[in-house]
Amino acid sequence: MKKNLLSLAAAGAFAVSTAFSGAANAADTIKVGVLHSLSGTMAISETTLKDTMLMLVDDLNRKGGLLGKKVEAVVVDPASNWPLFAEKMRELLSVHKVDVVFGNWTSVSRKSVLPVVEELNGLLFYPVQYEGEESSRNVFYTGAAPNQQAIPAVKYLMSEDGGEAKRWVLLGTDYVYPRTTNKILRAFLTSKGVAEKDIMENYTPFGHSDWQTIVAEVKKFASAGKKTAVVSTINGDANVPFYKELGNQGIKAEDIPVVAFSVGEEELAGLDTTPLVGHLAAWNYFMSVEDKNNEAFIKKWHAFIKDEKRVTNDPMEAHYIGFNMWVQAVKQAGTTQVDAVRQAMYGQKFPNLTGGVAVMNTNHHLSKPVLIGEIQPDGQFDTVWQTDGVVKGDAWSDFIPESAKLTADWTFPWVCGNCTEPKFKTLIN
Repeated sequence: MKKNLLSLAAAGAFAVSTAFSGAANAADTIKVGVLHSLSGTMAISETTLKDTMLMLVDDLNRKGGLLGKKVEAVVVDPASNWPLFAEKMRELLSVHKVDVVFGNWTSVSRKSVLPVVEELNGLLFYPVQYEGEESSRNVFYTGAAPNQQAIPAVKYLMSEDGGEAKRWVLLGTDYVYPRTTNKILRAFLTSKGVAEKDIMENYTPFGHSDWQTIVAEVKKFASAGKKTAVVSTINGDANVPFYKELGNQGIKAEDIPVVAFSVGEEELAGLDTTPLVGHLAAWNYFMSVEDKNNEAFIKKWHAFIKDEKRVTNDPMEAHYIGFNMWVQAVKQAGTTQVDAVRQAMYGQKFPNLTGGVAVMNTNHHLSKPVLIGEIQPDGQFDTVWQTDGVVKGDAWSDFIPESAKLTADWTFPWVCGNCTEPKFKTLIN
């Protein structure tokens, strides 16, 4: 009887899978959702990612499309409105019937869409550095986890090459990514013997514009006689007045270095970077890296956008890697059906734009290199440090006790994202 039940269950699962697969393949086009803010405080960062996705889709169609079909980009604007992100995700999956979504920037927007993408069994590729402490079977995290950006950056600033910082200012926008990242960094700094009195922490709203008082407080904190560094998790257009105020108050990199996790070439494009030369950013990619793949990508970008002055940046590379891995997985699976594509994603490899190869792991995070760069007068970055090879992204931080014991492995049958040990899943007990 049990054998018959198993046979019936397997047959039913196959029938459902075949039905979904047939429905997906019956469509005239394969639809790719693009969920990025084109207005509001995050438009300064996210509009370029929308353009990047349009370029990647256009390039794929020029090569013949996917599974013999044309690929269509379906663009929506959640307008830097976090609840609206969830509504737009539901619209993409339920109304437009997209096969995959590439989007979001802030973690609060990602947290907003997470219940929707899981409820509807969608697939989201998230391209921006984030705080970790999350693992979803419906999300592939192609940006940096803390161990691929925040921790290496602080280690560098502690080193002799980085100036041997002893006091730390943690400045962030007031939402989940900065607060969780700084929780991890506080735990890391404490483990290295840094006293609480040597850590200053401050948060400001999205779009904050008056930095005079805060920057003055940073200068005062740094006057205690110990080398001080600033770690910035400030997001969006608030970075423009922040960096201007650094220049206004004469804060130079050799005195108080600032390392940013959300400032790249795009954010610097509208600034006079002369007073900011020497300040730092930590990413997995810089436009200035000399690599044949990067040169080809920049050339293709300029041709598509029709503007030689437009820059490239790290989240663009994350979309480039994620999109191409998704294409490879769809071809391997022979369908855009989410459950099949998810399994095909594990182990996918694709050349990154800084040399070497990115790998998708079973915890839904990439292995890729970490780079630290100094701001140059032209708004580009000069790489001053990088890892020897790639670093595997961690879903859960080793520096938070309750997280250190957790593991994420989404391969069948060990389907689990936040377990102390993998949980074996069966159809019938």
